[in-house]
Amino acid sequence: MISVPKTFKFGEDWLTSSTAVALANGKTSIELSESSRKKVRASCQVVHNIVEQGHPVYGINTGFGPLCTTKISKEETQILQSNILQSHSVGVGKPIAKEIAKLMLILKLHSLAKGFSGISEATLDRIIWHIENNAIPVVPSQGSVGASGDLAPLSHLFLPLIGLGKVEFQGEIINAAELFKKTGLTPLELGPKEGLALINGTQFIAAHAVKVVEKLHYCLSQADIIGAMMIEGLQGSIKPFYNELHALRPFKGNIHVAKRIKRLLKGSQIMEDHADCERVQDPYSLRCMPQVHGASRNAWLHLKELLEVELNSVTDNPIIIDEDLTISGGSFHGQPLAMALDYACLAASEVGNISDRRIYLALEGNSPGVPKLLMEDTGINSGYMILQYTTAALASENKGLCFPSSADSIPTSLGQEDHVSMGSIGGRKALQVIENVEKILAIELLTASQAFEFRKPMKSGLLLDEVHKVVRTKVAFADKDRVFANDIEIGIEMIRNRTIINVINKTKKEKKISFKTPYSNEFEVF
Repeated sequence: MISVPKTFKFGEDWLTSSTAVALANGKTSIELSESSRKKVRASCQVVHNIVEQGHPVYGINTGFGPLCTTKISKEETQILQSNILQSHSVGVGKPIAKEIAKLMLILKLHSLAKGFSGISEATLDRIIWHIENNAIPVVPSQGSVGASGDLAPLSHLFLPLIGLGKVEFQGEIINAAELFKKTGLTPLELGPKEGLALINGTQFIAAHAVKVVEKLHYCLSQADIIGAMMIEGLQGSIKPFYNELHALRPFKGNIHVAKRIKRLLKGSQIMEDHADCERVQDPYSLRCMPQVHGASRNAWLHLKELLEVELNSVTDNPIIIDEDLTISGGSFHGQPLAMALDYACLAASEVGNISDRRIYLALEGNSPGVPKLLMEDTGINSGYMILQYTTAALASENKGLCFPSSADSIPTSLGQEDHVSMGSIGGRKALQVIENVEKILAIELLTASQAFEFRKPMKSGLLLDEVHKVVRTKVAFADKDRVFANDIEIGIEMIRNRTIINVINKTKKEKKISFKTPYSNEFEVF
């Protein structure tokens, strides 16, 4: 993972998903430079000039959507902006995670600070206050179709600016009015176009995509490590990970995964023990990890690259270029991320799918020295049999969630918005799949560690031995049945806390082990 800056200049610096997460976690501080403020002031002045001149410009002195031909008087332009936040706050469902709502604020701030939206400095300063004081609006999860921006969730996000809606502040959810009492803030009076600038955009989709990029990145890294442990436990072959093979089909992801797994297996006594065995080849779930994990890595990279373009774009409407040019276009349409999120959702599901297959393989008892169901005394004990039921259920659930949201479109706004992306649904769905994959990987970690045990007193390579030691400090070897749900919960916590990644990184640093591949700079950062 790359280092993140101590300070980020909004509207100027290049925003990455890792920097966005660092801003949300308070590890990077906010700066809005005088240069950005100057551009914001100039853009805001252009909007006020348009209102004074009376020339019809969408969303400034006209209605919205199918009401775009309805002229709004100069006196009513401010009322229009307050009304749009209220009328478009129609979200339903459970609130999104506080971190995702905070990311939405961060991403919107960066887009508005570029100076093409007609927003006022006062509004940007209030958004900054909310971020820095961790007063995060409560945003329902459902209601966006991902075109004309994420209208409903963004409306809820910015209701507190005008004294409405709810926020999570100092550990409790309160009304905006109560927030104002606690802090001395007063409602903002939005100027022309400000309401529209706030709710037009893809920040709901993009904030979910940031978390998809982060969480899938760690799942992919852990899948390689756990898969390598399973190869050791089942005495699989190292040959499918040779550079010579992958040079003949040089997909980036394949090469990266193969080199990582080969490095994890380096120096293994277990590998040396069966170097001359008669087994010709392993099942696909072991042998084809570079191809399957690698394909998912390629999908991850595709989303990451597209997301970074989006994070540094202006996605509201209309766009204020200068005094003579405003453009009513479609940069709020979520399709560029919607399709990539569906691809990433499928990529995540496949990581869980092949992990479930390796778990099943470990239970069969076909590997010399490893008992059926990973336990010696079965019959009275069921061993690890039922853990695979859970992974099968999770893998099946994920397959059902893989139908692409972007394949659907339902016209809205009386046909004015006749094609929508549904990227908001794709983003939520992708995160749900990844959370299921974390659970599957946790169960594979437990089963791989159990299989590993039957190779003693032989040792694996240094890196995997260290991982196994840490697992055993948290989950004991099972020689008889117990409540495995408790083990699974510990395993899930280890996956979500990235415990085994931290072990690998610590050991690499202490022992000065190189883990670089030709594509580390692309795949090892987010």
